[in-house]
Amino acid sequence: MDLGLKGRVALVCASTGGLGLASAQALAEEGAAVAVTGRRAERAAGIAAGLGHAVGIGVDLTAPDAADTLVDTVTAALGPVDVLVLNGPGPAPGTAADLEPEDMVRAVTRLAAGHVALVRRVLPGMRERGWGRIVAIGSSGVAAPIPGLVSSNAGRAALAGYLKTLAGEVAADGVTVNLALPGRIATDRVAFLDREQAERTGRGADEVRAAAETAIPAGRYGRPDEFGTLVAFLSSTRASYITGSAVRCDGGLISGL
Repeated sequence: MDLGLKGRVALVCASTGGLGLASAQALAEEGAAVAVTGRRAERAAGIAAGLGHAVGIGVDLTAPDAADTLVDTVTAALGPVDVLVLNGPGPAPGTAADLEPEDMVRAVTRLAAGHVALVRRVLPGMRERGWGRIVAIGSSGVAAPIPGLVSSNAGRAALAGYLKTLAGEVAADGVTVNLALPGRIATDRVAFLDREQAERTGRGADEVRAAAETAIPAGRYGRPDEFGTLVAFLSSTRASYITGSAVRCDGGLISGL
């Protein structure tokens, strides 16, 4: 299936590892020109060198004016952004009972505010050209909040609410807005969370993973490339009538519809 991404310009946030990297690779495989971004400029450049038509950019999206600087750099190197993949590192684990008001502010700032700035920067061009794709890499916690990850649950839910509202406002302009929700995908982030749970419960990390896998109908953690394929599809011309949706890639983990 041709996803119609050849020649499109894709900006993938936090794409030097994990799900962001898998998404950048999937988009590049479909012929998109990809901007690989991350705080480590050298790593971003190294990854981009292996993707073909790509550029690596070092950026801290929490810095003032980061969105403008990043989009200007991508546009100068590759052209106007057609596909925006929102992504970022998850906050530290924690419980709702221990959450301080300032923790909530940090969670929303980290997981939503910077992404809103990027959307505002690329959206006018997308609407003017009559074509655009915005895909946010979220978490299954958007569908079913995950115990012990209150900051992630809250910040990602805030972004999801914003994007759902936006989807209805821009659909007639040829711009789709969706969320891709990973379950337990075998990334460094998930391995870290398994180790954290192991330390809290006095179990081994392998035991924690085995227990988690038994709760997944597919019986295993997902592969990053399986998730990247979902992001590429939601970014494609083939997905032109899918918008305002939260699509899970979780092996059946979430029991709700």
